Amino acid sequence: MAVTLTPAAADRVRRFLAERGHGIGLRLGVRKTGCSGFAYVVNYADEQQAEDRVFETQGVRVLVDRDSLTLVDGTEVDFVRHGLNESFRFRNPNVRGECGCGESFSV
Repeated sequence: MAVTLTPAAADRVRRFLAERGHGIGLRLGVRKTGCSGFAYVVNYADEQQAEDRVFETQGVRVLVDRDSLTLVDGTEVDFVRHGLNESFRFRNPNVRGECGCGESFSV
Protein backbone atom coordinates (compact mmCIF):
# COMPACT_ATOMS: atom_id res chain seq x y z
CA MET A 1 0.00 0.00 0.00
CA ALA A 2 1.28 3.44 -0.87
CA VAL A 3 0.37 7.04 -1.58
CA THR A 4 2.93 9.16 -3.43
CA LEU A 5 3.49 12.82 -4.27
CA THR A 6 4.88 14.23 -7.49
CA PRO A 7 7.82 16.63 -7.11
CA ALA A 8 5.41 19.57 -7.67
CA ALA A 9 3.07 18.38 -4.90
CA ALA A 10 5.94 17.74 -2.49
CA ASP A 11 7.36 21.23 -3.17
CA ARG A 12 3.95 22.80 -2.49
CA VAL A 13 3.55 20.93 0.80
CA ARG A 14 7.08 21.83 1.95
CA ARG A 15 6.58 25.52 1.08
CA PHE A 16 3.21 25.71 2.81
CA LEU A 17 4.47 23.97 5.96
CA ALA A 18 7.44 26.38 6.06
CA GLU A 19 5.08 29.37 5.70
CA ARG A 20 2.81 28.00 8.45
CA GLY A 21 5.80 27.45 10.70
CA HIS A 22 4.52 24.08 11.93
CA GLY A 23 3.14 20.75 10.74
CA ILE A 24 4.47 17.28 10.04
CA GLY A 25 3.11 16.59 6.56
CA LEU A 26 0.05 16.23 4.38
CA ARG A 27 -3.11 14.45 5.53
CA LEU A 28 -5.11 12.73 2.77
CA GLY A 29 -8.52 11.19 3.34
CA VAL A 30 -11.95 10.77 1.81
CA ARG A 31 -15.49 11.54 2.90
CA LYS A 32 -18.85 10.40 1.57
CA THR A 33 -20.34 13.19 -0.50
CA GLY A 34 -21.22 14.41 -3.95
CA CYS A 35 -23.03 12.80 -6.82
CA SER A 36 -20.49 9.97 -7.23
CA GLY A 37 -20.01 8.92 -3.63
CA PHE A 38 -16.63 10.13 -2.27
CA ALA A 39 -14.55 13.29 -2.24
CA TYR A 40 -10.91 13.81 -1.30
CA VAL A 41 -10.10 15.65 1.91
CA VAL A 42 -6.68 17.30 2.01
CA ASN A 43 -5.29 19.03 5.08
CA TYR A 44 -1.93 19.70 6.59
CA ALA A 45 -1.16 17.35 9.46
CA ASP A 46 0.01 18.72 12.79
CA GLU A 47 0.17 15.35 14.54
CA GLN A 48 -0.02 11.66 13.80
CA GLN A 49 -3.07 9.74 14.99
CA ALA A 50 -2.86 6.13 16.19
CA GLU A 51 -4.82 4.82 13.17
CA ASP A 52 -2.76 6.73 10.58
CA ARG A 53 -0.61 5.03 7.99
CA VAL A 54 2.40 7.19 7.15
CA PHE A 55 4.14 7.24 3.76
CA GLU A 56 7.39 9.07 3.09
CA THR A 57 7.52 10.36 -0.48
CA GLN A 58 9.77 13.00 -2.05
CA GLY A 59 10.94 13.84 1.48
CA VAL A 60 7.39 14.62 2.69
CA ARG A 61 5.21 12.63 5.06
CA VAL A 62 1.71 11.71 3.84
CA LEU A 63 -0.70 10.55 6.55
CA VAL A 64 -3.79 8.51 5.65
CA ASP A 65 -6.40 7.29 8.12
CA ARG A 66 -7.21 3.58 8.17
CA ASP A 67 -10.73 3.99 6.75
CA SER A 68 -9.54 6.05 3.75
CA LEU A 69 -6.54 3.90 2.91
CA THR A 70 -8.36 1.25 0.88
CA LEU A 71 -9.94 3.99 -1.26
CA VAL A 72 -6.71 5.90 -1.94
CA ASP A 73 -4.15 3.09 -2.04
CA GLY A 74 -1.89 3.62 -5.05
CA THR A 75 -2.88 7.27 -5.50
CA GLU A 76 -0.38 9.78 -6.85
CA VAL A 77 -1.02 13.36 -5.72
CA ASP A 78 0.06 16.15 -8.05
CA PHE A 79 -0.09 19.94 -7.72
CA VAL A 80 -1.08 21.85 -10.84
CA ARG A 81 -1.57 25.47 -11.87
CA HIS A 82 -3.93 26.60 -14.62
CA GLY A 83 -3.91 30.37 -14.98
CA LEU A 84 -4.87 31.79 -11.60
CA ASN A 85 -6.16 28.45 -10.32
CA GLU A 86 -4.03 25.94 -8.48
CA SER A 87 -4.98 22.68 -6.82
CA PHE A 88 -3.99 19.17 -5.89
CA ARG A 89 -4.93 16.53 -8.50
CA PHE A 90 -5.28 12.83 -7.83
CA ARG A 91 -4.38 9.85 -10.00
CA ASN A 92 -6.19 7.11 -8.16
CA PRO A 93 -6.17 3.61 -9.72
CA ASN A 94 -9.21 2.63 -7.62
CA VAL A 95 -11.56 5.18 -9.21
CA ARG A 96 -14.23 3.63 -11.44
CA GLY A 97 -16.17 6.82 -12.17
CA GLU A 98 -16.23 10.55 -11.53
CA CYS A 99 -18.98 13.12 -11.54
CA GLY A 100 -19.09 15.65 -14.37
CA CYS A 101 -17.72 18.48 -12.23
CA GLY A 102 -14.78 16.35 -11.04
CA GLU A 103 -15.51 16.95 -7.34
CA SER A 104 -16.42 13.38 -6.40
CA PHE A 105 -15.60 9.83 -7.42
CA SER A 106 -16.78 6.25 -7.08
CA VAL A 107 -14.81 3.04 -6.56
